[in-house]
Amino acid sequence: MAVADRKAKDKEALKALILKAAKKLFVEKGVDQTTIRSIATAIDYSVGTVYVYFKDKNAILHALHTQGFIHLSGHFKVLYNVSDPMERLKAMGKVYIKFAITNPDMYDLMFSLKAPMEFLDAINQEEWNEGKGTFDVLRTTVKQCMDKGHFKGHQLEPLAFMIWGMVHGMCSLEISKRSCGVNLGKPETIVEEGYGEFLRIMDKL
Repeated sequence: MAVADRKAKDKEALKALILKAAKKLFVEKGVDQTTIRSIATAIDYSVGTVYVYFKDKNAILHALHTQGFIHLSGHFKVLYNVSDPMERLKAMGKVYIKFAITNPDMYDLMFSLKAPMEFLDAINQEEWNEGKGTFDVLRTTVKQCMDKGHFKGHQLEPLAFMIWGMVHGMCSLEISKRSCGVNLGKPETIVEEGYGEFLRIMDKL
């Protein structure tokens, strides 16, 4: 391996190490209580080393945020061969819910924390590319459903946003343990059953 290639590989390995340590600290201590110094201490490197790779804590959060969307997109890829758009749309919701419930800390970082979006503001980037890509997949699928005769009389973008918001809301309530605190009969299955009810409503549109 050439020297330049080895150095590039070492840089990527160190960057990955920083992100792994940061994610662990964010989960254990919370974002506000995690500092660049604590991240550096966790990986046994200097504070300056961390700053070589990331401008500040928000930049680290944004990098983790991007990782989460890459992970979610990878889950969606298995559905690309589903030719019926309505069946694909239904499956997308199930995949989304499974991702959120299986990765609650990452999901919170992706959709609840303000820091990744504040990072975009700081670098004057108007578009949220990770979210844009994921929403485009949903919007395209909903449009294909419309082209097949589903959702007559509805508007594409508001409908796609409503579908996202509905599924996201159930995931967020579950992750934040709110679904356990409202005297539900079967809180352990409420998200799955709630999504089933949502699908029955969609079938009528």
